[in-house]
Amino acid sequence: MKKRKITGVVIISILLFIAILAFMSALWYINMYGNVGFAAIIFTLTAENGGAVEKNILTTYSLKALIPSIILTVLMIVFLWAKPKKSLLVKSIKKNKAYTIFPFSHKVASLISILLIISFIITASLIVSLPQYLISSFEKTNIYEKEYIDPNSVQITFPEEKRNVICIYLESMETSFFASDQGGALDYNVIPELYKLAKNNINFSHNQDVGGWPIVTNTIWTVASLVSQTSGVPLSIPVKRNSYGKSGSFLPGITNMQDILKKEGYYQAVMFGSDGTYAGREQYYYQHGVDNVYDLFNAREDGIIPEDYKVWWGMEDENLYKYAKTKLTEISQMDQPFAFTMLTVDTHHVNGYKCNICGDRYGEQYENVYSCASKQLANFISWLEEQDFYENTTIVVCGDHASMDAAYFERNVSSNYNRHIYNCFINSVVETTNTKDRVFTPMDMFPSVLAAMGCTIEGDRLGLGTNLFSSLPTLAEEYTIEILNEELGKSSDYYYKNFVKSK
Repeated sequence: MKKRKITGVVIISILLFIAILAFMSALWYINMYGNVGFAAIIFTLTAENGGAVEKNILTTYSLKALIPSIILTVLMIVFLWAKPKKSLLVKSIKKNKAYTIFPFSHKVASLISILLIISFIITASLIVSLPQYLISSFEKTNIYEKEYIDPNSVQITFPEEKRNVICIYLESMETSFFASDQGGALDYNVIPELYKLAKNNINFSHNQDVGGWPIVTNTIWTVASLVSQTSGVPLSIPVKRNSYGKSGSFLPGITNMQDILKKEGYYQAVMFGSDGTYAGREQYYYQHGVDNVYDLFNAREDGIIPEDYKVWWGMEDENLYKYAKTKLTEISQMDQPFAFTMLTVDTHHVNGYKCNICGDRYGEQYENVYSCASKQLANFISWLEEQDFYENTTIVVCGDHASMDAAYFERNVSSNYNRHIYNCFINSVVETTNTKDRVFTPMDMFPSVLAAMGCTIEGDRLGLGTNLFSSLPTLAEEYTIEILNEELGKSSDYYYKNFVKSK
């Protein structure tokens, strides 16, 4: 009997540790990333990441979740199960009677432990919005059957002289960093160069100034945003069917912008300052017709950085832009139009990476990093303007998603402020006056980028995206963003059958 009790205590102790760890991990995740939704957590845990894990994040997790969980578990086990040499007695003031506080009996200690385990697990699930995720997973949407436009089913006509396109995705770039009188959330403009670029070119905005698109379900982490902006659908992957990184398969059934450009004879390259295989990014682009994906390891091979070089997630944006200039110079000499995509990284949470050229104008490191990112992008655009290929090149600059640095926004931004992601179209072939007070999503970038390149799209719709240069309302404007977000969070047999499964 004694052995059975010991075994029971061990099992309960393990379960208690798991429950406490789940609770502390949930708190850590929300404090670190903000409430990004359980789908983002699931994809992060299940997708192939190529070993690219930020050491600082692991250290922070250990200090704020793992170690506290171990300590708290030990304290609870001692309190519930340890037997002191003498019972602790407390005198009742009124009745002058003695009561034993502990040790608890085996049954009482077991009951308390079980209640604690249940409480920690339930609380952890509520913190990360697990119930909402499960409810949505069991609900079905027919939005794809009703609204999805297969690019293969419509006519997409390119101009006689095909234009090059450069897509620059800025990590976590949102309009919150503008001054409040410019539509931002701060008392000052941290990214004036980006503001000026948007003002002087084409910017689709939720307000009358420079703005962007709101937070949209299943597009709020990097690879999900890249997918949505190039294919017109969110990244909605069933957990049990996630095979990413195992077979090189990434939405094989979908036709995205890269597939279209490949068919039209474009040379295509993508560049990351980190490990390209992280979260299946390399797989996605190679799956859909990209010729070369350049990343940290290629930069080492090409002599941009030393062979053992690694800072932050790989290399800082200063070296990324240097590498991009080198490759663009080579690519532009080819006898075919080109599409070049790059993703910056310095503004990644937590606090961003403060490189050697960043200043100290602001009290927050994160703001100094954003300020530096704005200047570097502006300098890169200035370099592009000096190149022979510039006049025949459309440039699109977008944030990938809202920043996940929850602590910074808690300190500096009102919880009532609605955050939006930056966009800017440079050298667009088409113009439009319908750019202000719009409600749109990253999925609308798919047909809009092609339109900016001079393409004519039958019906002005691709995927779930609408050509913002057209007169058509977006799905977010038709449905409202709230209803659209709700539908995108639901499961879809159409999505799995037509996009996730191989053709």
